[in-house]
Amino acid sequence: MNVEDYDFHLPEHLIAQTPLAERTASRLLTLDKQTGELGHHSFRDLKDYLRPGDTLVVNDTRVIPARLLGIKEDTGAKAELLLLKPLHGDTWETLAKPGKKLRTGAVIAFGEGADGQPLLRAVVEEEGEMGGRTVRFLYEGIFPELLDRLGEMPLPPYIKERLDDRERYQTVYSRQAGSAAAPTAGLHFSQDFLEELQQSGVEVAPLTLHVGLGTFRPISADTIEEHVMHSEYYELSEETAARLRRTRERGGRIVAVGTTSARTLETAAQRFPDGLQACSGWTDIFIYPGYAFKAVDALLTNFHLPKSTLVMLVSALAGRENVLAAYEAAVREQYRFFSFGDAMFIY
Repeated sequence: MNVEDYDFHLPEHLIAQTPLAERTASRLLTLDKQTGELGHHSFRDLKDYLRPGDTLVVNDTRVIPARLLGIKEDTGAKAELLLLKPLHGDTWETLAKPGKKLRTGAVIAFGEGADGQPLLRAVVEEEGEMGGRTVRFLYEGIFPELLDRLGEMPLPPYIKERLDDRERYQTVYSRQAGSAAAPTAGLHFSQDFLEELQQSGVEVAPLTLHVGLGTFRPISADTIEEHVMHSEYYELSEETAARLRRTRERGGRIVAVGTTSARTLETAAQRFPDGLQACSGWTDIFIYPGYAFKAVDALLTNFHLPKSTLVMLVSALAGRENVLAAYEAAVREQYRFFSFGDAMFIY
């Protein structure tokens, strides 16, 4: 399958640069995956599409302030690291800018202590592709505290505005620190709306997938089959697995909040085809048309980049023609796109 088949025209002004003041104030486009029927709503109308006995599966990962701005110690030139995932001890997989200048052995300094020395140093230990660097951090103190002090939220490159409130790039149910990007479909929920849904008989079950390198990698291959996904760490607890087994038994739907939840559920379903069980590990699952979903019945998601793996995932669930028609309608109706944009419910 050709990657170009998942392209669409997106006017730049539709890329949301800032979050709305009220989380649930977003718009909601609904798509019936069987008929292709579209509907235009406000986000709180999601409650009309959920039924008692359904379970919303949310990704409780929490974004770390993973963008570090520093200088090369030997030249004083500016350098930037984006932390993607811990490997062992104080060694991390990162994306580096400018990658060509940060060779093995280079040292990057961040912050300055009372003694005039850097609060944090990073030594480049290994060079990877497309700016990927393995680095080892040197410091005194507690690394998460230093990161919170020195780091910035790693907003996607298409967002040019500064984010004043860090918590607006976290879901209200974020718990497990470790992501390089937010699971953005969940940003639309407020605590009171989640409680309203639960009072109506909808259950909410958490899992964890730490969003990593794959989010920042474009598809460079010409065909979908040639693309290789990077792995991300996930955890599915026995409590959530049991809740989802009960959901199935009573005829309820498993509704994934975001593509990260969907990928985790499908990874677990591949491991346990007779019923979801607790599991954890690394997943590089790549879902594109032709894939038969095993765990996910419906999906709440944002609008994604042209030719992205995420457009392919939603096309696998609802059909390429239906999804591209929905995106065309979203552009026509001036929906807001990407991380701080509006939502889409595929059912």
